[in-house]
Amino acid sequence: MKRKKKDMLFSYAWSAPSLILIALMVVFPILYTGYISLTNMNVYHWFDFSIIGLGNYARALFVLDSGFMTALLATILWTIVNMVIQLVVAFILASLLNTPKLRLRKLYKTILMVPWALPGYVSILIWKTGMFNTQFGLLNQWMEKLGYDPVRWLGSDVSAFICCTVVNLWLALPFMIMIIDGALQSIDRSYYESVTLDGATWLQRTFYITIPTIRPMIAPAVIITVFTTFKQFDVVYLLTQQAGAKTGSNFHTILTYAYENAFITNNYGYSSAISIIIFLLLILFSAKFQIQEVDE
Repeated sequence: MKRKKKDMLFSYAWSAPSLILIALMVVFPILYTGYISLTNMNVYHWFDFSIIGLGNYARALFVLDSGFMTALLATILWTIVNMVIQLVVAFILASLLNTPKLRLRKLYKTILMVPWALPGYVSILIWKTGMFNTQFGLLNQWMEKLGYDPVRWLGSDVSAFICCTVVNLWLALPFMIMIIDGALQSIDRSYYESVTLDGATWLQRTFYITIPTIRPMIAPAVIITVFTTFKQFDVVYLLTQQAGAKTGSNFHTILTYAYENAFITNNYGYSSAISIIIFLLLILFSAKFQIQEVDE
């Protein structure tokens, strides 16, 4: 018994530096943010802020014109649209890459990985200035050659949502293509040979063999991508909300909404409450996925 207790204390002693570092870098910021969310800290009450309880949470969740619920619904729509398109397009491209006797397969895979290899902010700003720019963007050059007036691609909420979706797909598709491509290569070819002899069509092979077989393999990648898309910040911010370069669109995800309240309007208590709500939502989503995995 004494030996076991000594080993346990020895283990905690070795783990202490890592645990202290985790506490300082992860636990303390979360707890401090939770504390600030209960105050009225802002640019006018930087040192003399006071505790206001759950007022910031009530404002975010129950005051309709606060903008939070609009940003939350936009974020949910953003996540669903991006995930559906990513899965469909990535599956189609990965299936084409696995076409038997396809020549230059490795070259095509290398080209498809290029967007993933480039720094994200570089790609986003290239799209903003090179494609969507009102004066000299490539899209408006094509529009003028076709006899149409230039379009403010990032000037309205709907068009900005579509443009942000396109850019996010450009950045995220290579990862999903790579995962699905690897999953498709792991399927035993004998399955297809058997059902082909029985007269199964391509759709039947896809829905009854391919998708059920690769689903467990791509599920972790899908979960990671859902979380990444839900808390997406750089695409929406750099394309539409960048300080000094706003396009006129009011499209916000909850991350850009929290950023605006923290660093533009300097309402730190309210933005901290939003951050805690986002944190709790991600915890709930994560717990839900974990429960589903256990049930399966």
